[in-house]
Parts: sequence; C-alpha cells; structure tokens
Amino acid sequence: MAKETEKKEEQIKESGQMLMDDNRQKHRIHLLSIIGEIEGHECLAPSTKTTKYEHVLPQLAEVEDSDTYDGMLTIINSVGGDVESGLAIAEMIASISKPTVSLVLGGSHSIAIPLATATRRSFIVPTGTMVVHPVRMNGLFIGVQQTYDYFQKIQDRITGFICGHCSVSKKRLEELMSETGILTKDVGSILVGEQAVEEGIIDEVGGIHEAITCLHRMISERKARS
Repeated sequence: MAKETEKKEEQIKESGQMLMDDNRQKHRIHLLSIIGEIEGHECLAPSTKTTKYEHVLPQLAEVEDSDTYDGMLTIINSVGGDVESGLAIAEMIASISKPTVSLVLGGSHSIAIPLATATRRSFIVPTGTMVVHPVRMNGLFIGVQQTYDYFQKIQDRITGFICGHCSVSKKRLEELMSETGILTKDVGSILVGEQAVEEGIIDEVGGIHEAITCLHRMISERKARS
C-alpha cells in the first residue's frame, strides 16, 4: 500500500496525472491535469508552469489501449499556448472510445477551449472563465495575402473543432471572437461559468463532485452495454 501511494505521489509530481481506483464502484479512472501554458516544440522558461504535450500524448494512448482504465477525467486550468500542440491533444482526447469528462477550474482560455470541449461531457465551476479570441500573431511577419490565408486556415481548424464537439454555432463562436467591447487590449470575449453553458460551449456548471459522478455513471452505462 505504501509503495502504491508513493507511486501515485510521484506521478502527480512529475506529470500531473494519476490512477483513481479507490472508489466504491471500483472504476479505474485516469486523472489528467492540463495546467498553465501548453508547451509545444519550443521549451518555455523554467519559471513558467507548463503542460508538455510530449508527456500527455503517450498517456492518452495508454488510456485508450490499456484495460487498466475505464475512463478519464481531465482537469483544466490553462491560459492556452501552442496551437498545434493544443489541437493535437484535443484530437487525441476526442478519439478516445472510453467515457471522458472535463472540468474547467480557474480558466480554459484560447487553445485550451478545444481541450475542454473534446470530452464526452464537460463541466465548468461557477467562477471558471473562458477567453475566446482569434489566433494571435506574435513578432514580425510579412503582411501578404498568403500570410493572412495561413492564419485563417489555422482559425478555421480551431473553430471547426470546437463547433464539432459542442453545441455553439460557428457564426456565434466567430461573433464571440470578434467582440471589441470586452477585452481592453484585444478582441474577444470572456465567458464566466454559466455564460459558457448558455453559449453552448460547456455542457454543465458543476465542480469535482458533479464531474466525477457523471463519469462514474457513464462508465457504469458502458459496462452494462458490454
């Protein structure tokens, strides 16, 4: 028992993940934490709290392939980050055949929005926030039509994924991205708790109890069908 506890503590420390199996239903749930900034192909500063996609992708593959897991709970508190890496993680989560639930805590901003919508069911705490905005461009770039077309394709991939995994329409999502009266230095919208549900991006307002209860129910229903 001591060794198992020590192993779980090490998993949490190293990658923010663990196996939740000490419950009365005896369901084996993989806990995935997406915290801070999503790191892509370039390493961020050591002082920056990050989620490394090269750590997350193998975990997701194991959840899908291994009999060890009955389902997965994703906890999100992220400012966004690398677009390609964020979409890669979201696509992996969306393709998992087992029950999956997400819970947005402090925030799920920018490219972290697809991560919240990628699961079969999504929750957000009452004070949780989601910042919806267009793809940003950092640094100098050549202002030619090809550049704008390239960024539009990236934007279309993001909006297409989000709209394909929740009930918000493409038109409404683009309206939220183009809002000019909310963010002081940028275009976009801030959705808090119930607002994210009303817009159709998140399924329900709730906390850890509601998210875990929902996941146990989904797992039980899947087992009953098999």
